Formats: sequence, structure tokens, C-alpha cells
Amino acid sequence: MLVHEWWGLNDQIKSVAAALADEGYLALAVDLYKGQVADKPDGARALMGKVVADETVDTLGTWARWLKSHDLYAGKLGTVGWCFGGGWSLNASLAEPADATVVYYGRVGGPAERLRRLKGPVLGHYATNDQWINNQMVSAFEAAMDEAGKSYTSHWYEANHAFANPSSGRYDRADAQLAWKRTLEFFGANLRG
Repeated sequence: MLVHEWWGLNDQIKSVAAALADEGYLALAVDLYKGQVADKPDGARALMGKVVADETVDTLGTWARWLKSHDLYAGKLGTVGWCFGGGWSLNASLAEPADATVVYYGRVGGPAERLRRLKGPVLGHYATNDQWINNQMVSAFEAAMDEAGKSYTSHWYEANHAFANPSSGRYDRADAQLAWKRTLEFFGANLRG
């Protein structure tokens, strides 16, 4: 299950869903903006501001359960998200047990007692030059994960926020490709077999 960036469910996220499908996964890109897509930061900020947390948790849980009931479901669920969607990828795995969670430079956190609800491990891709999702936030998350006894792997890239988005001015091809390789390996280890 894929969760889009703050821009909305645009062609870039749809292409990632297609890439996961090409890898043999049942891939669903969830639309948390009800069909709206932004192309400028002010528009994205406005759409993100309309998101109601409880409704969004319910939406993600509903889609996760739908995937689990699908004829092509292979018995394991993974979530992945970028930026805004990275945080919601983690929240989705807390709402409905997932076997693998990937966060691309998304908001992570929460007390250990909440994180104990995680079923599978978490893989995080973070950027050293990110002004929002920074070392302080990630370190606190890692400490809470340790306290919760949950498995995680964090990778840091000499890059900026949104480094994996080819439509972003901050795109870093080498780091994006490495993060994608690590994501596929992580999903392969936790979702197959």
C-alpha cells in the first residue's frame, strides 16, 4: 500500500505503484486528498491541512483490510510513503498490522507504548540536509522503537528532503536508486516467502 506525498496522488506516485506491480506485488496507491492534486507548495499545504487524522487512519485501515481480502493478496502487507505519506505509512501500519513499513523522509515518532502495536519492521530513508525530518526527530523515534522492542533500520543520505522524487528540484538520482534498491530488498525479505 502506497501513500502519496503532500502533492497528492499524482503521476509520480502512480508510476511507483506500477513499478511495485512490475516486481510482482499487489500495489494500491491510496488517495488521501479525494482526487485533488497540487502542483505548487501553497496548494499542497492547503490540501494537507484539510486532512483529518481520525478519518485518515480509518481510510488507511479500510484500504489495508481491502488488500488483505483481495484474491491476489499473498498473505503479507507492506506500506510505503514519502514525505507526508511517509508519516502516514507508519500510521497505517499502526492502524492495521503490516509486515513491513517503509518511510521516506516522513514524520516519525510516538511513545513506545503506541509503537508496540507494530507487527513488522520499519525501514526509514532520511536526508542529512532535511530541515523538517531531522536527526533529532529520527533519534527520538529510534529510542522509542528500542524501548518498544521493535525492529527498524535507518539509512541516511547526503541529500535533501524529497531526494527520491524525480519531479522535485531536490532529486538525487544516485541516492534515490540506492533507497529504492534497499526498499525492494526490505520488501523481498519481509513480504515474500
